[in-house]
Amino acid sequence: MIVRGIFPALVTPFRTDESVSLSGVTENIRQYNETRVAGYVVLGSTGESVMLSRDEADSILAAAKEAAGPGKLLIAGTGVESTAETIARTKRAAAMGYQVALVKTPYYYKPVYRAETHFQHYRAVADASPIPILLYSVPQFTGITLETAEVLALAAHPNIAGIKDSSGNIQRIGEMVASARKDFCVLTGGAAVVYPALAVGARGAVLALAAALPEKCAELFELVQQGQHEQAQQLQLLLVTASKRIVSECGIPGVKYAMGLRGYEGGVSRRPLLPLTEEKKQGIAAVVSQLHPAAARV
Repeated sequence: MIVRGIFPALVTPFRTDESVSLSGVTENIRQYNETRVAGYVVLGSTGESVMLSRDEADSILAAAKEAAGPGKLLIAGTGVESTAETIARTKRAAAMGYQVALVKTPYYYKPVYRAETHFQHYRAVADASPIPILLYSVPQFTGITLETAEVLALAAHPNIAGIKDSSGNIQRIGEMVASARKDFCVLTGGAAVVYPALAVGARGAVLALAAALPEKCAELFELVQQGQHEQAQQLQLLLVTASKRIVSECGIPGVKYAMGLRGYEGGVSRRPLLPLTEEKKQGIAAVVSQLHPAAARV
Protein backbone atom coordinates (compact mmCIF):
# COMPACT_ATOMS: atom_id res chain seq x y z
CA MET A 1 0.00 0.00 0.00
CA ILE A 2 1.55 3.27 -1.16
CA VAL A 3 -0.07 6.31 0.45
CA ARG A 4 0.85 9.25 -1.74
CA GLY A 5 -0.45 12.76 -2.39
CA ILE A 6 -2.48 15.33 -0.47
CA PHE A 7 -5.21 14.18 1.90
CA PRO A 8 -7.55 16.67 3.57
CA ALA A 9 -8.04 15.96 7.26
CA LEU A 10 -11.82 16.25 7.17
CA VAL A 11 -13.79 18.24 9.71
CA THR A 12 -16.97 16.99 11.30
CA PRO A 13 -19.65 19.61 10.55
CA PHE A 14 -21.88 20.26 13.55
CA ARG A 15 -25.21 22.08 13.49
CA THR A 16 -25.85 24.96 15.88
CA ASP A 17 -27.13 22.46 18.48
CA GLU A 18 -23.80 20.58 18.12
CA SER A 19 -25.42 17.54 16.47
CA VAL A 20 -23.54 15.93 13.58
CA SER A 21 -24.53 17.08 10.10
CA LEU A 22 -24.13 13.99 7.93
CA SER A 23 -25.45 15.97 4.98
CA GLY A 24 -22.56 18.36 5.55
CA VAL A 25 -20.07 15.49 5.53
CA THR A 26 -21.53 14.23 2.26
CA GLU A 27 -21.71 17.60 0.52
CA ASN A 28 -18.15 18.54 1.48
CA ILE A 29 -16.78 15.30 0.06
CA ARG A 30 -18.77 15.70 -3.13
CA GLN A 31 -17.05 19.04 -3.63
CA TYR A 32 -13.63 17.62 -2.75
CA ASN A 33 -14.18 14.86 -5.30
CA GLU A 34 -13.84 17.54 -7.98
CA THR A 35 -10.35 18.47 -6.79
CA ARG A 36 -7.04 16.64 -7.22
CA VAL A 37 -6.68 15.47 -3.62
CA ALA A 38 -5.64 11.82 -3.33
CA GLY A 39 -8.25 10.82 -0.77
CA TYR A 40 -9.64 11.62 2.64
CA VAL A 41 -8.75 11.18 6.30
CA VAL A 42 -11.95 10.73 8.28
CA LEU A 43 -12.05 11.00 12.09
CA GLY A 44 -8.61 12.47 12.50
CA SER A 45 -7.73 15.25 14.92
CA THR A 46 -9.35 17.89 12.68
CA GLY A 47 -12.55 15.81 12.69
CA GLU A 48 -12.91 16.38 16.46
CA SER A 49 -12.80 12.61 16.82
CA VAL A 50 -12.24 12.82 20.57
CA MET A 51 -15.56 14.69 20.85
CA LEU A 52 -17.64 11.96 19.17
CA SER A 53 -19.57 8.97 20.47
CA ARG A 54 -18.92 5.60 18.85
CA ASP A 55 -22.27 5.71 17.07
CA GLU A 56 -21.53 9.18 15.71
CA ALA A 57 -18.11 8.07 14.53
CA ASP A 58 -19.55 5.06 12.73
CA SER A 59 -22.21 7.18 11.04
CA ILE A 60 -19.58 9.63 9.80
CA LEU A 61 -17.42 6.81 8.45
CA ALA A 62 -20.41 5.39 6.59
CA ALA A 63 -21.43 8.76 5.13
CA ALA A 64 -17.90 9.57 3.98
CA LYS A 65 -17.47 6.15 2.38
CA GLU A 66 -20.72 6.55 0.47
CA ALA A 67 -19.79 10.02 -0.81
CA ALA A 68 -16.14 9.41 -1.76
CA GLY A 69 -15.44 9.41 -5.47
CA PRO A 70 -13.77 6.58 -7.41
CA GLY A 71 -10.04 6.38 -6.88
CA LYS A 72 -10.00 8.40 -3.66
CA LEU A 73 -8.08 6.56 -0.93
CA LEU A 74 -10.03 6.34 2.33
CA ILE A 75 -8.15 6.55 5.62
CA ALA A 76 -9.98 6.15 8.94
CA GLY A 77 -8.73 7.53 12.22
CA THR A 78 -9.10 4.57 14.59
CA GLY A 79 -6.58 5.21 17.35
CA VAL A 80 -7.90 5.49 20.91
CA GLU A 81 -6.42 4.92 24.34
CA SER A 82 -6.73 1.15 24.63
CA THR A 83 -5.18 -1.37 22.30
CA ALA A 84 -8.32 -3.51 22.32
CA GLU A 85 -10.66 -0.67 21.34
CA THR A 86 -8.22 0.53 18.68
CA ILE A 87 -8.28 -2.94 17.15
CA ALA A 88 -12.08 -3.05 17.30
CA ARG A 89 -12.43 0.35 15.61
CA THR A 90 -9.87 -0.56 12.98
CA LYS A 91 -11.74 -3.75 12.11
CA ARG A 92 -15.03 -1.82 11.86
CA ALA A 93 -13.47 0.73 9.52
CA ALA A 94 -12.08 -2.06 7.34
CA ALA A 95 -15.50 -3.73 7.21
CA MET A 96 -16.97 -0.42 5.98
CA GLY A 97 -14.52 -0.33 3.09
CA TYR A 98 -11.71 1.87 4.41
CA GLN A 99 -8.33 0.99 2.96
CA VAL A 100 -5.97 2.36 5.62
CA ALA A 101 -6.21 3.10 9.36
CA LEU A 102 -4.52 6.09 11.00
CA VAL A 103 -3.56 5.21 14.58
CA LYS A 104 -2.45 7.96 16.93
CA THR A 105 -0.27 7.26 19.94
CA PRO A 106 -2.05 6.54 23.22
CA TYR A 107 -1.20 9.40 25.56
CA TYR A 108 -3.33 9.59 28.70
CA TYR A 109 -0.90 7.67 30.93
CA LYS A 110 2.16 9.21 29.31
CA PRO A 111 4.32 9.29 32.49
CA VAL A 112 4.64 5.49 32.35
CA TYR A 113 4.70 5.04 28.56
CA ARG A 114 8.02 3.96 27.09
CA ALA A 115 9.22 2.88 23.66
CA GLU A 116 8.21 -0.68 24.51
CA THR A 117 4.65 0.57 25.14
CA HIS A 118 4.49 1.88 21.60
CA PHE A 119 6.06 -1.25 20.14
CA GLN A 120 3.59 -3.59 21.78
CA HIS A 121 0.57 -1.38 21.05
CA TYR A 122 1.27 -0.81 17.37
CA ARG A 123 2.40 -4.36 16.66
CA ALA A 124 -0.74 -5.75 18.26
CA VAL A 125 -2.92 -3.43 16.19
CA ALA A 126 -1.01 -4.20 13.00
CA ASP A 127 -1.19 -7.94 13.64
CA ALA A 128 -4.96 -7.81 14.10
CA SER A 129 -5.80 -5.24 11.42
CA PRO A 130 -7.20 -6.45 8.11
CA ILE A 131 -5.91 -3.24 6.47
CA PRO A 132 -2.54 -1.45 6.59
CA ILE A 133 -2.04 1.09 9.34
CA LEU A 134 -0.28 4.42 9.50
CA LEU A 135 1.44 5.47 12.69
CA TYR A 136 0.31 8.91 13.83
CA SER A 137 2.66 11.10 15.83
CA VAL A 138 0.97 14.36 16.83
CA PRO A 139 2.90 15.72 19.84
CA GLN A 140 1.12 19.08 19.86
CA PHE A 141 -2.04 17.26 20.97
CA THR A 142 -0.77 14.14 22.74
CA GLY A 143 2.49 15.31 24.27
CA ILE A 144 4.12 12.18 22.83
CA THR A 145 6.53 12.02 19.91
CA LEU A 146 7.38 8.84 18.05
CA GLU A 147 11.14 9.23 17.74
CA THR A 148 13.02 8.09 14.67
CA ALA A 149 14.41 4.93 16.28
CA GLU A 150 10.92 3.85 17.36
CA VAL A 151 9.45 4.50 13.91
CA LEU A 152 12.22 2.55 12.20
CA ALA A 153 11.68 -0.42 14.51
CA LEU A 154 7.94 -0.38 13.80
CA ALA A 155 8.52 0.10 10.07
CA ALA A 156 9.80 -3.47 9.93
CA HIS A 157 6.23 -4.71 10.46
CA PRO A 158 4.72 -5.62 7.08
CA ASN A 159 1.28 -4.21 7.95
CA ILE A 160 2.58 -0.80 9.07
CA ALA A 161 2.51 1.15 5.82
CA GLY A 162 3.93 4.45 7.02
CA ILE A 163 3.54 7.39 9.35
CA LYS A 164 1.84 10.76 9.54
CA ASP A 165 4.33 12.93 11.38
CA SER A 166 2.85 16.22 12.57
CA SER A 167 5.91 17.49 14.42
CA GLY A 168 7.07 19.69 11.54
CA ASN A 169 10.60 18.37 12.10
CA ILE A 170 12.18 17.97 8.66
CA GLN A 171 15.29 16.29 10.03
CA ARG A 172 13.13 13.52 11.52
CA ILE A 173 11.26 13.09 8.24
CA GLY A 174 14.55 12.83 6.36
CA GLU A 175 15.93 10.29 8.81
CA MET A 176 12.85 8.10 8.47
CA VAL A 177 12.90 8.27 4.67
CA ALA A 178 16.61 7.48 4.57
CA SER A 179 16.52 4.46 6.86
CA ALA A 180 13.07 2.83 6.63
CA ARG A 181 12.17 0.26 4.00
CA LYS A 182 11.66 1.77 0.55
CA ASP A 183 7.87 1.37 0.50
CA PHE A 184 7.38 2.90 3.96
CA CYS A 185 5.31 6.06 3.37
CA VAL A 186 6.23 9.15 5.34
CA LEU A 187 3.58 11.89 5.31
CA THR A 188 3.80 15.28 6.96
CA GLY A 189 0.92 16.77 8.90
CA GLY A 190 2.19 20.35 8.59
CA ALA A 191 1.03 22.57 5.75
CA ALA A 192 3.93 24.94 6.44
CA VAL A 193 6.52 22.24 5.65
CA VAL A 194 5.05 20.34 2.72
CA TYR A 195 7.67 21.49 0.22
CA PRO A 196 10.73 20.68 2.37
CA ALA A 197 9.15 17.39 3.45
CA LEU A 198 8.63 16.36 -0.17
CA ALA A 199 12.17 17.50 -0.96
CA VAL A 200 13.61 14.98 1.50
CA GLY A 201 11.40 12.15 0.27
CA ALA A 202 8.03 12.35 1.99
CA ARG A 203 5.23 10.85 -0.10
CA GLY A 204 2.65 13.52 0.67
CA ALA A 205 0.71 15.18 3.44
CA VAL A 206 -2.42 14.95 5.58
CA LEU A 207 -3.49 18.53 6.14
CA ALA A 208 -6.17 20.37 8.07
CA LEU A 209 -5.52 23.30 5.73
CA ALA A 210 -6.53 21.14 2.77
CA ALA A 211 -10.06 20.97 4.18
CA ALA A 212 -10.38 24.68 3.33
CA LEU A 213 -7.80 25.05 0.53
CA PRO A 214 -7.67 21.66 -1.22
CA GLU A 215 -6.81 23.08 -4.65
CA LYS A 216 -3.76 25.02 -3.45
CA CYS A 217 -2.44 22.13 -1.33
CA ALA A 218 -2.82 19.70 -4.23
CA GLU A 219 -1.22 22.23 -6.59
CA LEU A 220 1.84 22.43 -4.35
CA PHE A 221 2.24 18.66 -4.45
CA GLU A 222 1.90 18.59 -8.22
CA LEU A 223 4.38 21.41 -8.76
CA VAL A 224 7.00 19.46 -6.83
CA GLN A 225 6.28 16.29 -8.80
CA GLN A 226 6.70 18.27 -12.03
CA GLY A 227 10.02 19.74 -10.90
CA GLN A 228 8.66 23.29 -10.91
CA HIS A 229 10.51 24.22 -7.75
CA GLU A 230 10.44 28.00 -8.00
CA GLN A 231 6.65 28.02 -8.31
CA ALA A 232 6.39 25.42 -5.55
CA GLN A 233 8.49 27.55 -3.21
CA GLN A 234 6.36 30.61 -3.90
CA LEU A 235 3.14 28.72 -3.21
CA GLN A 236 4.62 27.14 -0.09
CA LEU A 237 5.36 30.58 1.32
CA LEU A 238 1.74 31.61 0.80
CA LEU A 239 0.59 28.43 2.54
CA VAL A 240 2.92 29.13 5.46
CA THR A 241 0.95 32.31 6.14
CA ALA A 242 -2.40 30.61 5.56
CA SER A 243 -1.52 27.71 7.85
CA LYS A 244 -0.40 30.03 10.62
CA ARG A 245 -3.44 32.31 10.40
CA ILE A 246 -6.07 29.59 9.95
CA VAL A 247 -4.76 26.46 11.67
CA SER A 248 -2.03 27.36 14.15
CA GLU A 249 -3.69 30.47 15.55
CA CYS A 250 -7.36 29.46 15.33
CA GLY A 251 -7.44 25.66 15.33
CA ILE A 252 -10.47 23.72 14.13
CA PRO A 253 -12.86 26.71 14.41
CA GLY A 254 -10.49 28.56 12.07
CA VAL A 255 -10.50 25.72 9.55
CA LYS A 256 -14.28 25.57 9.65
CA TYR A 257 -14.64 29.31 9.18
CA ALA A 258 -12.27 29.26 6.21
CA MET A 259 -14.27 26.38 4.75
CA GLY A 260 -17.43 28.46 4.99
CA LEU A 261 -15.77 31.24 3.01
CA ARG A 262 -15.00 28.71 0.28
CA GLY A 263 -18.54 27.32 0.10
CA TYR A 264 -18.02 24.22 2.22
CA GLU A 265 -20.02 23.34 5.32
CA GLY A 266 -17.78 23.71 8.33
CA GLY A 267 -20.45 24.27 10.94
CA VAL A 268 -19.73 25.01 14.57
CA SER A 269 -17.23 23.18 16.77
CA ARG A 270 -18.17 21.26 19.87
CA ARG A 271 -17.55 22.83 23.23
CA PRO A 272 -15.23 23.42 24.95
CA LEU A 273 -13.85 24.74 21.63
CA LEU A 274 -14.96 28.36 21.40
CA PRO A 275 -16.19 30.44 18.44
CA LEU A 276 -13.79 32.82 16.74
CA THR A 277 -13.64 36.50 17.52
CA GLU A 278 -14.49 38.96 14.76
CA GLU A 279 -10.83 39.94 14.59
CA LYS A 280 -9.81 36.32 13.92
CA LYS A 281 -12.53 35.98 11.29
CA GLN A 282 -11.31 39.05 9.46
CA GLY A 283 -7.74 37.79 9.51
CA ILE A 284 -8.79 34.46 8.02
CA ALA A 285 -10.94 36.17 5.39
CA ALA A 286 -7.95 38.26 4.31
CA VAL A 287 -5.66 35.29 3.77
CA VAL A 288 -8.35 33.22 2.04
CA SER A 289 -9.21 36.05 -0.34
CA GLN A 290 -5.51 36.41 -1.20
CA LEU A 291 -5.38 32.78 -2.35
CA HIS A 292 -8.91 32.66 -3.77
CA PRO A 293 -10.03 36.20 -4.71
CA ALA A 294 -13.56 34.98 -5.42
CA ALA A 295 -14.01 33.79 -1.83
CA ALA A 296 -16.66 35.54 0.27
CA ARG A 297 -15.51 38.44 2.38
CA VAL A 298 -16.69 39.48 5.81
